[in-house]
Amino acid sequence: MLSRKAEDYLEAILNITEKKGYTRVKDITQALDVKPSSVVEMLKRLNSSGHVIYKKYDGVTLTPVGKDVAAVVKDRHDTIKAFLMIIKVPGAIADKDACIIEHELDAKTIEQVKNLVNFVISAPDYPQWLDHFDTFCTTGKHPCEEEKRKKIGSSTETKHF
Repeated sequence: MLSRKAEDYLEAILNITEKKGYTRVKDITQALDVKPSSVVEMLKRLNSSGHVIYKKYDGVTLTPVGKDVAAVVKDRHDTIKAFLMIIKVPGAIADKDACIIEHELDAKTIEQVKNLVNFVISAPDYPQWLDHFDTFCTTGKHPCEEEKRKKIGSSTETKHF
């Protein structure tokens, strides 16, 4: 079992490689905001465990095992970030929080969050409840409360006639 930190490194390597086509120590230091010595130390460990191929001055590549782990972590991250953004968490915060949450949730929980995200994203029309949620976040009141009061008020008025 890999540590959270090791999973973060694998995910960072995957992301950088997808963007640039290669990954170097400098890229990882920038992506994770860590010192080059820390990156080299982790790369040596990941190399020993068979997750990466690291050669000094040549950069780093994921092995098939490392790529599989990185893909799972990236998928968890992307799923959680998408969910957080659906519930109106700003992008930068959603990204940061997804990094924390992605390591802690059970696989079944991630699966259900992913199902919810895919359901919302693939809805043929923008779900009305998302508009209601946006209104609730802004005003602190559910928009249906006012509609409900109006209906109750009009039915009460109607009964008095």
